[in-house]
Amino acid sequence: MRRFVPLVALALVAGCSVGSGGDSAGEGAGDRKVVLVTHDSFAVEQSLLDRFRERSGITVEVRSSGDAGALTNQLVLTKGNPLGDVAFGVDNTFASRALDEGVFAEHRGPEADKGQQRYAVDDSGRLSAVDVGDVCVNVDNALADPPRTFEDLADPRFKDKLVVEDPATSSPGLAFLLGTVAHFGEQGWPGYWARLKANGVKVVSGWEEAYTQEFSGSSGKGPRPIVVSYASSPSAEVGDDGTPRTTALLDTCFRQVEYAGVLNGAKNPQDAGKVVDFLLSADFQKTVADKMYVYPSREGVALPESWTAAAPLPQDPATLPAADISANRQRWIEQWRSTVQG
Repeated sequence: MRRFVPLVALALVAGCSVGSGGDSAGEGAGDRKVVLVTHDSFAVEQSLLDRFRERSGITVEVRSSGDAGALTNQLVLTKGNPLGDVAFGVDNTFASRALDEGVFAEHRGPEADKGQQRYAVDDSGRLSAVDVGDVCVNVDNALADPPRTFEDLADPRFKDKLVVEDPATSSPGLAFLLGTVAHFGEQGWPGYWARLKANGVKVVSGWEEAYTQEFSGSSGKGPRPIVVSYASSPSAEVGDDGTPRTTALLDTCFRQVEYAGVLNGAKNPQDAGKVVDFLLSADFQKTVADKMYVYPSREGVALPESWTAAAPLPQDPATLPAADISANRQRWIEQWRSTVQG
C-alpha cells in the first residue's frame, strides 16, 4: 500500500538493521539475520523488533524499494538472485504477477489462519495478508455540499476540485482506476474518465504530492478539496476538538491488501518464515494502525479509539479478482493514458 499510505511516524531507511547481532545467517542464537525487503512506508516500533530478537535470536535487516509497484518489479527482476529472505508490501494489484513469476515460496505458519485467510490471493500459502488499506476519495470537510459517489465527481459543481494519482506511477492511483473499472464495468469506465477530464481533474505522479501539496484538507493546504487517498486518512486529520477535518467517501473505496512471503531462493528460509509469522502476530498487528495508517488483517485486533468515528473500515469496498487485474492491468493503464493524457 502504500504505498502509498498517509505519512507515518517512523520509516525505516534502506539497508538498516533493526535489533543487534551478527551479519551472517545461521551463525547461532542472537546472530541470525533475515533480510526483509519492503516498500518505503514500512514502519515498526524498535522495541517490538528488539523483543522479537530476544525471543527468536533473529535480527531483521530492512531494505526498502519504492512503492508496491516498484517493489514487485524488483522482486521479479531479481528472482534468480533474490534481494533478501522475506518481502512485505506486494499488494493485491500486483500479487498475481509475483506469484506467476515464482517469486515466493510456500510457507504455512501457525499465525496464518487468524483472519488473514479472508484476503488470500490463492490457496498456495505463498502470500499472507498483513494489512488492509482501502483507497477512497477523501474530501475536505470545509467543502459545502460535498460529493458522495463516483458519479458526483464528474458533476460540474466539482469542476477543478479533484486531484488523483497517475495509475502508471502510483499504487493508490492504480487502485482508484481499478475501483472505477469495478464500478462502471469494462465498457463504462473510459467514458467516466473522459467526463472527469472534462471536469478538470488534475493528475499528479504520487500520493505525497496529491495529498500534501494539492489537497486543501492536509497540512499543505493546497487548492483542491477532493483527493484520492485512504479510508484511514481522516484519522490523521483530527483537530484539537476531536473532530475530523476530512472524510473518506466509503462508496468510492477499492480494497487494497498488502502481503508478506518467503522469497524463493532465500538464504535463510526457515528463519524467514518466522519473520512472516511475526508480521502476522497479534503483537505486530496491533501496531499497524498507529505506525502505518492501515487496518490489521488479523481478526480481533482493536483499532485506535480515534478511528471509530474518523476512519471505520469500509464494509463493502470494490474488488476485482487478482487474475483479472493481472490479465488487464497494463491494457487498462494504457487505455487510461489515451483517455486522460492523450
